[in-house]
Amino acid sequence: MKKIILFVLSLLFGLMFINAGLNKFFNYMPVPKDLPEGMMKVMTAFMTIGWLMPLIAVAEIVGGVLFIIPKYRALGAIIILPIMIGIILTHLTLAPSGLPMALVLFAINIWVIIENREKYLPMIK
Repeated sequence: MKKIILFVLSLLFGLMFINAGLNKFFNYMPVPKDLPEGMMKVMTAFMTIGWLMPLIAVAEIVGGVLFIIPKYRALGAIIILPIMIGIILTHLTLAPSGLPMALVLFAINIWVIIENREKYLPMIK
């Protein structure tokens, strides 16, 4: 049962990140009208740095795809971890309304990392 739950959560998690990455390239989701002013300034700054958003988008897409595939889930979790930390910090400082969802996604990411901890041991030996 645990494997089924982990697969379903990994599938949803991966699809959310693939969608977020694709949206950075194709802009098919509208920006909410009630976005805090600080968040708008940050997004404008990110867009000013021309290479930053494509880099984040590629990391989200690749990480999301790898997160869905059980054999590569550990690698996907590590690729997405810095992005998740940025999401958590952004919601802590600029947009606290999205913090509960960000914490749930962070918990899923940490769960996958803990489940695959034996795969990371050779990196730190």
